[in-house]
Amino acid sequence: MKLFEHKPFDARAVMGFGILNGISIGLLNLSLGFNSVGFYQMTKLAIIPCTVLLETFFFRKKFSRNIQLSLAILLLGVGVATVTDLQLNLLGSILSLLAVVTTCIAQIMTNTIQKKFKVSSTQLLYQSCPYQAITLFIIGPFLDGLLTNQNVFAFKYTPQVLFFIVLSCLISVSVNFSTFLVIGKTSPVTYQVLGHLKTCLVLAFGYVLVHDPFSWRNILGILIAVFGMVLYSCYCTVENRQQKASDISAELSQVKESESDPLISVDNGSGILSDGVVPKAPVWNLNKDLHA
Repeated sequence: MKLFEHKPFDARAVMGFGILNGISIGLLNLSLGFNSVGFYQMTKLAIIPCTVLLETFFFRKKFSRNIQLSLAILLLGVGVATVTDLQLNLLGSILSLLAVVTTCIAQIMTNTIQKKFKVSSTQLLYQSCPYQAITLFIIGPFLDGLLTNQNVFAFKYTPQVLFFIVLSCLISVSVNFSTFLVIGKTSPVTYQVLGHLKTCLVLAFGYVLVHDPFSWRNILGILIAVFGMVLYSCYCTVENRQQKASDISAELSQVKESESDPLISVDNGSGILSDGVVPKAPVWNLNKDLHA
């Protein structure tokens, strides 16, 4: 439909990213299926500190004390609001650990690939979705049969079921698009903060619209989480302004150094002698050539 420019780039990077992204989605669903809801929420909370550790160790990215404090407040609030029961089991714990690691790596790759190859979120999504879909189509039914002893192709698909499957696919495409867009424009950590805001909104809308049970613990947790999100946004804004100001000052200092460099000044025709006399341009001298 020519809504964006098709831009092919490194096929190996796209293939690896698409496969890893598909695996992370499958592992998150498996984690939810083999764990309690409370333990699954703890898994989601672990994604932020894991992302911070990976970016610190492998990309040498520095997070200030203020950012770390705001993230800690955010995680505390979401934990208080959402984590209820923690039922541990070996298989569920292994799946959750793998889900956290693969999700963190996939989100970091979403940011780095867009910046490295200078592609938009739509271009990256367009290139990687076929590999992601093939990965899930091959691994999904096999794991379903292995872990649940049920065959997905043996299910009787009624028109109503097919309608909701198609609707779910359309919603998931929009979620993928927004995910790539947010991570590409900001960072994986900021995307996780936005995801926890979504969790708080789900709890609030559930109480308002469908009258889900709500306790003082949920309210307190949401307030703490929102406070942490506000702090994170403020600190990120301040640090981005400081970074831009330092970049501008560095560029200005480079320009001044280049203007004060005598070699560059002579090349530009603006060389000045020490006594303040401007040197004259070389003049053609016929007699000098004849004497030579």
